[in-house]
Amino acid sequence: MAVPLLDISRQHGPILDELREAFNKALESSRFIKGPEMEFLESEFADYCGTRHAVGCASGTDALILALMAAGVETGELVITTPFTFFASAGAVVRAGGIPVFIDIDPDTFNMDADLLDKWLNTNCALTDRGVVERSSGTRVSAAMPVHLFGQVCDMDRIMAICDDWGLPVVEDACQAVGAKWKKGRAGSFGMTGCFSFFPSKNLGALGDGGMITTGDDEVAARLTRLREHGGQGYIHREIGFNSRLDSLQAAFLRIKLRCLEGWHKGRRRNAAFYDSSFADIEQVITPVIAPEAWSVYNQYTLRVRDRDALLAALREQGIGCAVYYPLPLHLQECFAPLGYEEGDFPVTEKAAAEVISLPVFGELTEEELAEVAEAVKAFYSGK
Repeated sequence: MAVPLLDISRQHGPILDELREAFNKALESSRFIKGPEMEFLESEFADYCGTRHAVGCASGTDALILALMAAGVETGELVITTPFTFFASAGAVVRAGGIPVFIDIDPDTFNMDADLLDKWLNTNCALTDRGVVERSSGTRVSAAMPVHLFGQVCDMDRIMAICDDWGLPVVEDACQAVGAKWKKGRAGSFGMTGCFSFFPSKNLGALGDGGMITTGDDEVAARLTRLREHGGQGYIHREIGFNSRLDSLQAAFLRIKLRCLEGWHKGRRRNAAFYDSSFADIEQVITPVIAPEAWSVYNQYTLRVRDRDALLAALREQGIGCAVYYPLPLHLQECFAPLGYEEGDFPVTEKAAAEVISLPVFGELTEEELAEVAEAVKAFYSGK
């Protein structure tokens, strides 16, 4: 039995009439950019995340860039993040004018290792009248950007405490973690800002592209609203921003899907629990480790395995969807070679990149499909 890694059409089936009605209303209204639908979505999304504000934009990547700009990142300044994530995390830092500084990940959760963040700051930085400055270069460190990878929130208690001590703004990359929780708080409610992607494959996906930035700060929200529209209001410009607005049609679609999101999370978590149980006795497989304080939404279900590439090939040969997120860490990407990192600089990240594989976990998988995936993994390791 072939099993897809993701089948968005199954998610859309039960709400197809609502999506079509939203499309027809958008055609009739001729309000295609921003408009009431976007304002309603911003309010509903802020309520969902537990923040005062949410500001829509054109993509998750734009959300990161806008948030970094609003955090005060200036050309040539340093932004701390991790090398085991989608390219946009570090790419956005560069597009905002900054320089990525990488911190290795926790081997269990794949998220930023708070102890290493603390160590890097204490070893390399000093507090000055310019803020946090790297001693060796005199360059200002302007923000930290933890990434809530695969749907699990970072240890935000530790990260916020460390960054607060240094007066360092925190931009949460929550692009894979809409609805995920750390204790009672949702992703995007801890830092100065939280950044979300509505790319179609995300747990909350648009029928195109889109993004959102959450914040509890009135001034930051006002600046984000300006920055997404060329840095101005009307024809009066206080600064230079860029064009990054959320279409009203996508906002209308997302409002419908937001109401379904908790049910979809329930399905993903149920499927993840099935896999956890199925793979518990396989020595060569490590199932996702979720911190006790975290509530994961499983944007991906990612295993650590032995003989990863052979397993990948075997599953694909059987028509079972699977993928590697991510095969080449950011510090080893050619475009980041000028940063001066080398192989071996981040051993936990590099080990993860060689071992991880993600399996189908979307909520509409059937019991038969789940069993097919589990049996294929078991069969692969049964003779090893």
